[in-house]
Parts: sequence; C-alpha cells; structure tokens
Amino acid sequence: MSIFNDLKEAVTRNIGRVMNAGAQYSDARWYEDDSSEMLMLLDGNLEGNDTTVESGLGVRVLYGGAWGFAAISQTADIDTCFDRAMANAISASKLVKVKLDMGKKPGHTGSYTSPFKIDPIDVSLSDKVDFLKSVDDSLTEDWILRRMIRVQMQRMIIHFWSSEGTYTQKKLINTFAHMTAMALDKDKQMQRRSKTLYCETEGTRGWEMLTNPALWSGHADRVKTELKEVLTAPELEYGKRSVILLPGQGHLQVHETIGHPLELDRILGYELSYAGGSFVNLDSFGKLKYGSDKLTASAYGSITNSPGSFGFDAEGTPERDYLLIDKGILVNCLTSRAMISEANQRAGREVFTESGGASRSTAFYRAPIDRMTNVNILPGDDGTLEDIISTTEDGIIVDNPTSWSIGSNREHFHFGCEIAWEVKNGRITRVLRNPSYQGHTVEFYNNLTAVGDESTWVVEQVENCGKGEPNQVMELGHGLPVVKFDNVISGERK
Repeated sequence: MSIFNDLKEAVTRNIGRVMNAGAQYSDARWYEDDSSEMLMLLDGNLEGNDTTVESGLGVRVLYGGAWGFAAISQTADIDTCFDRAMANAISASKLVKVKLDMGKKPGHTGSYTSPFKIDPIDVSLSDKVDFLKSVDDSLTEDWILRRMIRVQMQRMIIHFWSSEGTYTQKKLINTFAHMTAMALDKDKQMQRRSKTLYCETEGTRGWEMLTNPALWSGHADRVKTELKEVLTAPELEYGKRSVILLPGQGHLQVHETIGHPLELDRILGYELSYAGGSFVNLDSFGKLKYGSDKLTASAYGSITNSPGSFGFDAEGTPERDYLLIDKGILVNCLTSRAMISEANQRAGREVFTESGGASRSTAFYRAPIDRMTNVNILPGDDGTLEDIISTTEDGIIVDNPTSWSIGSNREHFHFGCEIAWEVKNGRITRVLRNPSYQGHTVEFYNNLTAVGDESTWVVEQVENCGKGEPNQVMELGHGLPVVKFDNVISGERK
C-alpha cells in the first residue's frame, strides 16, 4: 500500500505541476501488473511457452492543443516522465494544425473487475500443459497431418488519474484459445478446420471458461468430422448466391467492415500510412444508408464477458451502450474525447456530442488511440439458423476465415473460409470445399435479408487486432447472430 500511496502522491503532485505550467489537461496510467502467458502445442509437442510481465507509468499532457506522451518503467523517475511529456506537448503545439480540446468533464471515481473464478495466470504450468495435451489427444487421428493448440492468458491491473480529479482502477482478465486440425484433401491441398474459445455473455473470463467443454474443448470431434468432409468435397463454383455467415466468420466481417471503418481517428486520416482509412466521412452520419433496415449495430459496453469489456477507457470514460448503425442508417462511431473535438472543428458543426469510451492503449508505454470495444450486430427476428435455411433457395453457409483481403478504406473485401454447406430449396445438401465470397461493403450490407434471433447470438473473441504506429495489438469482442446476405459473388472464377 505504501508503494501505491507514494506513486499516487507523486502523480497527483506532477499533474498539478504541469497544469500550473499551462497544460490544458493531463492524465497518467499506472500498469501495476501487466502479465501475459502464451502456450502452443504443435502435434502434441510444447512449441511455445512465453511469459511476459511488465509494469510502468504512461503520462499524457495536452498543451496548446497538442499531445505530449512519455512513459517509464522505473516509478522513481515520475517527475522526469512528466517533464518529458510536457516538453513533447510544447514541441508538438508548434506544429499542430487543429488544436485539440478535451472539453470539461467532472471528475469521478470507479473500479471494474472482469468476472472470473480462477485467475488463469495463477494456474500451474503443469496443469495448463496437461489440459492442453488432453485437448490435443481428442483432436488426434492418423489422417490428420497437423494439429495446433494455442492459448493466451492475460492479467492487467491498471490505475488512472486525471487533472479533472478522476481516478479509476480496473483488473482485467482475458482467456483465449484456438484449436486447429489440418489435412491434405483429394487434390493434395492443405485444408483446415478450427474452433476458437467463445464467450457466454454472462459467464466468466477465468481458467474455468477455458475448461468449459461447451465453449471450446468439447468441439474437437465436430472439428474432425467437418474437416474429413471437406477433404473429399467438391469445390464451390463461382456465381451469385445467398451467403449465410455463422458467427465464426461473421465476427471477422463485422471487425473489418464495420468496426475499423467506424474508428474516428481512422476517419480523420490518422491511420492512412499503416492500417488505412475509411470510406466513411464526417458528412456520412445520419445520412449514409450503411445497410438494410435489418442492420442494427452497436458499441455494446455492457457485455459482462468479453475482452472488449473493461469498465473505463484509457481516459477514464465509462463504457456505455450506444448505436453505431440504426436500422441501416449510420448514426455514430467509435470515439474518444479529443478526436471528437477535432472532428467537430473540421466539420464546422457538432457531429458528435459524447465520447464513446473507445480510447485504449495496449501497454503503459503506448499512447491511447481510438480502438474497437464490443462492436456487434444486434439480434433480429428471423429465427434460428434452421429458420433462415428454410427460406433460402440457393446459398451457402460459411464458417471461420482462412484468408482475407480488405480495401485500404474498407470499401470492399474478399474472404476465404474453411468450410461451406450448400443450401438448395431450404435444405442443406452437401459440404463444399475452398469457399470464398466478396463484395463492396455498403452494397453487401444493403443486401442483408435475414438476422437470426438471440438463440443464434454469441460473442466471438479477438486477441490480435493491430493498429497504430508504433503498432498496438488489442483485445476485443464481437457479438453477433447468424446473418444472411443475398446476391453475393462467391467462389473463384476459373
């Protein structure tokens, strides 16, 4: 406790010092604990065993409309860290074209802890390896050429202070897992079938989540069965047809063509040299018909169990629930306080009124940027997967990506998938191999014709979303139901 008290005193004293020196705003994030562990089994052998433990302080200062950032791992140098952040802000203020403003917000206090029973970081290595080997055993067959089991576990304890008097503390637990089986098909091409650990929305994020057979390990037999079907299946022929996305594929569709295009800093051009821009502009909000009336998408901050649920963002803003797309119309995007200020100045009007709590940072030594949280398609009223199949004359059902190609502004896309099931006249007829589909984002979503009900809705996890320079890898979740799109180009032209 004395370490915490000493650090708190130094941080609050230095925040006061830079504010007295003319700063508009300042904040500090102390990662008391940032621990991660990755284990990978390849064909039953432990090929990866990486553990990282970090701790440090990141400081931001807003001066003259420009950010300055600095970070330290030795908390004895807090005064120097604030001095560097202030000096960087002063230098940047001489170059900035649009002066940023955080606005005025009253200070608040709060805490958040991910729901968990057993901290996965605390589970012994031998217990982890024994469990993963049991999963690998269930995936083993003579005809399977390669097997891969990978898990990643995280624990973060983060304290935040701001010049507005805000203090938040959060303990975040994340657990991710993947199983993949690979084999050669009849044409000697490598095929794969995989399963990713997904979330029960009201469940927990600890070791007990990983060991719940319904969420991951119990799917090995299905993975093997479906892979074997793919090996001898005919290839999907090129043509236009309906495409039904299961959540294993739908989450990547949402990630790349709703989530990334709706990050405000990307809309403003901050990612152009690395991750690309967005076809959305500041005049799109309230006007752009992003999709059909069946498309309602949200930044849903109240999902209990998701890596995109963290209580408070890196500016201390509480997560909140709000719509991004309302019955097909674009109404909002993923925002932080300073980016809202810049967007409104550029537009010459008030486009955004309130931060979406999307300011996030991957580590104490990275400055926060606008990131996805929980970006979701909300459930519809078109029933179960079976109901949607029954209304489909000519289509395919696809699951899990194998490849993806995205336009630099997210305006178009091409996805390859692990497996497809052909649907003819309301019935599944056969498995198809090497499925793919493509489209232009707005046209594609305007061809959304069916959205499954709550029984089809799950939260898929993403632990490796990259963005920013220097690169930041972030965790998030996508909740979505089964969805169907009509008139989609699918298959490859021979």
